[in-house]
Amino acid sequence: MNPERDASKRPAFPFAGKPDVTELILPALKASYSLTGPAPKAEGLPHTRAVRGDVAHVRHAGQVFVSHYVVPMPRTVGGAGATLHVAGCADAEAIATLAAGETFNLLDAAGGWGWGQQGEAGLVGYLPLTALEP
Repeated sequence: MNPERDASKRPAFPFAGKPDVTELILPALKASYSLTGPAPKAEGLPHTRAVRGDVAHVRHAGQVFVSHYVVPMPRTVGGAGATLHVAGCADAEAIATLAAGETFNLLDAAGGWGWGQQGEAGLVGYLPLTALEP
């Protein structure tokens, strides 16, 4: 067997000790999609769907059209907890307070703020990156 020929069968980003996200991505790759109109609006409570205009959680691939789908990076809320905001600035509306030790699935980081989701199905918003631990 030629290892160079089989390179296409290896994962593009093999990270030792990280969860395999193949089961999240495969259904979207096997399906056929077409642009038929605007993406459906999130139903239910606001701030509960990890979708932004430019990026979305990989589990939404095939459901919404954005330029990037990302695999979350689990982080732990440190210190005495942190306030989740609707935007990446301290004076933005507060959504909730996350307790110390809670999991925050980081999806994007810029300007000292992280955008992501509380746990697997919690609220979506921004936290200061200083409030998160690896």
